[in-house]
Formats: sequence, C-alpha cells, structure tokens
Amino acid sequence: MYLLLKIVLIVLAVAAALFVLTFTVYFFNLDMKLTAALEPLFLKHYDNIKRDKHL
Repeated sequence: MYLLLKIVLIVLAVAAALFVLTFTVYFFNLDMKLTAALEPLFLKHYDNIKRDKHL
C-alpha cells in the first residue's frame, strides 16, 4: 500500500512540474522567442538549398 501511494505521489509531482514548465513557456512566450533567435540560422540554411529552377 505504501509503495502504491509513493508511486501516485511521484506521478502527481511529475505532472505538476510539467504543468509549471509548460505554463512558464506559454506565459513568457518562450517558444516564439527561441524561434526568433534561431531565425537567422534557418534563413541561412534555407538560402543555401539547391533548387531546380527549370520547370
């Protein structure tokens, strides 16, 4: 019984930690800030892609 209670508490703690993490990312818009910071790298890669210009 004690082991089952311990497992349930661990699962609840992990779920609460994940909720706090995702809420923090959402609240501060961190996903779009990371995307904006990486955009120059993405554009550099995209500009170097070989393209077939003959249709």
